This record gives sequence, C-alpha cells and structure tokens, in this order.
Amino acid sequence: MLNELEHFPNHPLKTSTSSLGALTRFALRFALGVLAVRLRNDCYMTLKQPIKSPFSNCGKRLFAWMMATCSTAYEEAVAERKQALFSNLHGNVLEIGPGSGPNLSYYPHDIHWIGIEPNPFIHPYLQKEAERLGLSIDLRTGTAERLEAEDNSIDTIVSTLVLCSVPDLPRTLQEILRVLKPGGRFLFLEHVAAPQGTWLRKIQSGIRPIWQVIGDGCHPDRETGSALETAGFETVDYQQFRAPVPVVSPQIVGIATKKAAS
Repeated sequence: MLNELEHFPNHPLKTSTSSLGALTRFALRFALGVLAVRLRNDCYMTLKQPIKSPFSNCGKRLFAWMMATCSTAYEEAVAERKQALFSNLHGNVLEIGPGSGPNLSYYPHDIHWIGIEPNPFIHPYLQKEAERLGLSIDLRTGTAERLEAEDNSIDTIVSTLVLCSVPDLPRTLQEILRVLKPGGRFLFLEHVAAPQGTWLRKIQSGIRPIWQVIGDGCHPDRETGSALETAGFETVDYQQFRAPVPVVSPQIVGIATKKAAS
C-alpha cells in the first residue's frame, strides 16, 4: 500500500499571491456567513418562528453557496495530491458528500459513480458540474451513517473534507467497511485537529460552535487520523500536510484498505 502513495507530493503546500487573494475573499465571505447566522438567530428570537420556518435551511443554503464559490484556491493547491489519489479508479465508486463536485474532473468516464450528498441545496451545483464534464452520475440524498449500498458491493469509496462533519464518525467508518468489497479501498483527504497544546488547536476548539453552523456540521478539531487507525481497516497509510486555508490547515491524504477475502 505504501508504494501507492509514493507519487504524492512531499513538499509543504505554498500559498501563492493568487491564493492569498482568494483567502482574503474567503475570510470576507466567512465573516458575512457569521453575520447571516447571527441575523437568522435574531429572527428566531424576534419572530419566534418554529424550526420549520424559511430560516431553518439558511445554514445549509449558505454552505452550498460557499462550497461552490469559495474553494478555487484550495482545489488548486491540492490538485496534484488528488490526481495521485484518484489515479486508479475502476468499477463501483461511491463518494460520500461530493459537495459541488470538485472531484468529478479526476474520475474516468467508465466507472459507476454513486454520490451520497445529504445537503439538497448542493445538488444543483453538482449536477451542473457533471453535465459540464459529460459524466453520468447517480446522486442520492442520504447520510454517511447509513449508506445506500449493499454489503461488499463497492470497489472504492471517496471522502474529501467530509469526515469532519459526519455526526457519528465511528459509525460512518463501519458503514464504509460494510459496503466495501474485500480488498476495497477508502480514499480520503481530510482536515484534522492541530496537535494538542498548540495555539491553532485552541483556536479550532474555540471556534467550533460557530464553525459547525457555517460549515454544515464541520468539527475543525476532529482527530480523524486516529479514528481511521482504530476503525478496523487492514492497512491505513496517509501523509500529513499543511493546506493554505485558515483554521483547518492540518490535513491528511491517504488510503485505507479493507481486508481481502481469505
């Protein structure tokens, strides 16, 4: 498995001038998002609307828009890593939380792609990207804790910046193991918690409540690498790197493999 990771770039990611501009725009949009959530909460208090009011989907709508418009600099920064990670896809490929479709351009046209995306407001962005690329997709509204797939039926499962936001991470990993074929692979690129005791970890933990609202449930300080190592995969191989994004710069990229049939 280690030789599958040999071609991942080892150098730290550098932030270019264009990336800095994009990060500035990201910070502004994030601040506007915080304001939007504050206004939503003020409306709850003032109008005493029930949860099913028009405001109840504000966070999901905002997150869908941010996913579709604010990720260009990040995608450029991790493009080489993704190219290596997705270099050998075949058969049935299930992507958990595909968002607005930033990974679709890496996929061959001869795979059977299934997407499980719980946020319905992202679906139009994803479908538009698939149409642009000429890809046939099977998009479903579901959750990572209960994947709509048969046992031992999927060759590869993909997750990029998703495990941070699933409500039940251990259950999600067990679902991944359930639906993977023996010897199947789980490809992941995820942001993770900064080391304990660092200023960044303190920031991640402090900002978590508002980050979860803006980020559709995202936990900036989740220890995803440790969870993967203890989930029950036969092998888990990954690299750590720093991405040019605020708060969630510590990230991992790698492959977890289910035990092959004896």
